[in-house]
Amino acid sequence: MASHALSKLSPSTPFSTSACPQSPHGPRLANSFRLPNAWLGASDLSLRSTISISRSPKPRPIIATVAGSLPTAKPERVSSSENVPRWSRRAIKSFAMGELEARKLKYPTTGTEALLMGLLIEGTNSAAKFLRANGITLFKVREESIKFIPKGDMYFFSPEHPPLTEDCQRVLDWAVDQKLKSADGGEITTSHLLLGIWSEAESPGHKILAALGFDDDRAKELKSQISEPEHEG
Repeated sequence: MASHALSKLSPSTPFSTSACPQSPHGPRLANSFRLPNAWLGASDLSLRSTISISRSPKPRPIIATVAGSLPTAKPERVSSSENVPRWSRRAIKSFAMGELEARKLKYPTTGTEALLMGLLIEGTNSAAKFLRANGITLFKVREESIKFIPKGDMYFFSPEHPPLTEDCQRVLDWAVDQKLKSADGGEITTSHLLLGIWSEAESPGHKILAALGFDDDRAKELKSQISEPEHEG
């Protein structure tokens, strides 16, 4: 029976090739032809073969989130918004850049070494300018940082906001305390952050600064400049 049906196929059986509409994921090719059916009569049978070229999604970039203020371990001190000194925009951005650097180096936390790198990555602030004027660059700090704290495992993914180490949190609170003591108004600047890092003698950030030639004399010089308008905006 099957051989009888096949014998009815004519060499002139119409055969057409048509292209399906373009797929959003890539080209699609489709072949369709008319095949007489020995049992059911003539019918349209479509044989479609689809080739899809899938595109891998683009990797999502790591984004630093800039908040309106910086974390504090002493919420009771800032319960009255009238007495809260404001952080400069460049200080907040430097902190965000430090978080980002910690994530890039696959650190589980944001430490004083990351905060120090954040100051230099932001680059336009007074602390970064002071560091560069004294020969302390981002490249040197990053190199020293990896000596103290090696990069994390390549398969480890840092959280979006790596939690602060205790010494890094103390740096932020030290900066706020110093501004409150000065009672001179104005904002908490990147210079306060840099001096806060130096005040934490056992922290990686302090040790990196010391290894690169920063000392108490330079800290005093920077402190004398804090009262000058920094125009960090």
